[in-house]
Amino acid sequence: MSRIGRLPVTVPSNVKVEVKNSLVKVSGPQGEMSRQFSPSMDISVENNQILVKRPTDTPEHRALHGTTRAVINNMVTGVSTGFEIVLEVEGVGYRAEMEGNNLVLYVGYSHPVKVEPPAGVKFEVDTKTRQIKLQGRDKELLGQVAVNIRSYRPPEPYHGKGIRYAGEKIRRKAGKSGKAKK
Repeated sequence: MSRIGRLPVTVPSNVKVEVKNSLVKVSGPQGEMSRQFSPSMDISVENNQILVKRPTDTPEHRALHGTTRAVINNMVTGVSTGFEIVLEVEGVGYRAEMEGNNLVLYVGYSHPVKVEPPAGVKFEVDTKTRQIKLQGRDKELLGQVAVNIRSYRPPEPYHGKGIRYAGEKIRRKAGKSGKAKK
């Protein structure tokens, strides 16, 4: 049995869950989310807990079991407390600013890069620490937006300049050595 899949998802008191024909709707203080899951998975709500069961031990069902439970857990966590990802901007002259709801990045190009937040994602910029905070209820969407922002200027290994996740360690390389003396 899947170690993750067999764990029940605890539903907080401020979250409401509906399950109909493998469509799971979750609503809470942060908003509402719904997602269609595989009809082969048995999803049920009992005593403020969501249980996911698989019909057989085939590799297909075993793979879906833990994934289904993890996605449902992320939905419940997202609508109750939300998620946050922090990015850091590193480099001389590199900075991030807010222009209305949009994020504007100055990361070494001849032009500023403007990023519009998709629905459900909010940006915050701290100019002193040069950090960008992404907040939202959909963990999958939030991660994709963070990857897209990081891809504008990924950290490079020689000087460490670029956009990185908070706490990410960049493996540094030694620079070019001087000419060998004869």
